Amino acid sequence: MGKGMTRRALSLPLETGEVASEPSSTLKAFRVLEVLVRARRAVTLSELMQATELPKPTLHRTLARFEEAGFLSREPGGRAYVIGERLSRFALDVLRSDSAAAERRLILQRVVGEITETCNLAVLKKGALIYLDRVEAPWPLRLHVPEGGVALPPHCCASGKLLLAHLAAAERQRLLERMPLQRFTERTLTDHAVLESELARIVSVGYAVDNEEYVLGVACVAVPVRNRRDEVIAAVAVQGATARLPLMRAIEFVPRLRVAAAEIGSTFG
Repeated sequence: MGKGMTRRALSLPLETGEVASEPSSTLKAFRVLEVLVRARRAVTLSELMQATELPKPTLHRTLARFEEAGFLSREPGGRAYVIGERLSRFALDVLRSDSAAAERRLILQRVVGEITETCNLAVLKKGALIYLDRVEAPWPLRLHVPEGGVALPPHCCASGKLLLAHLAAAERQRLLERMPLQRFTERTLTDHAVLESELARIVSVGYAVDNEEYVLGVACVAVPVRNRRDEVIAAVAVQGATARLPLMRAIEFVPRLRVAAAEIGSTFG
């Protein structure tokens, strides 16, 4: 795209002169990170210049500082920029610590209280599934996964597959091409064609399942969380031991999960 890329194509609501009117160099520099986050893909130097209206020398210095600090990184070849690991961690910390996080946890707690099974809220970050929150059911037999600190492979998790299914086609294809489909159980989907077929099915039915694909004896069902712009930004899932929660029983909770997903979605911008 390069020279043909415009602010509109980057989905950035910038008005002419907006960056120039920012009261400080710090806010002007922060605009660079905003562009990278909203683009949801690698962004070239020329695209950043168009979107931020920063002079080329200033933009070069800003990019170098952010790269050194870990807030952004360059793709192989160095011609495009993506968000860095430090910025990704910062974003997750914000989601877990803002006032809305407490409201989301209360919603999960209500669902767990009603269905007596573990529920979680997860997002996809850099091709991995990350839990924002998790509320355990009061059963002695459970799968413990810490929030935030553990990245799970999305191809064998209900939430991961659901979020992959709702990515833009080009972004999903890039991820799948690089993703090693590691086998965890005999039910793990390790064939790209089979996985792509499953992702299409997920979009059609509106929910995803993990039929003992990550851990034997554990089933999971996930539904999408949409923000006010109707974008799928997270997944709400129920999970339990198949000895107590067979997959077909877990699927019966989909209507309740959808109610919770709508409530949680209203807490996001």
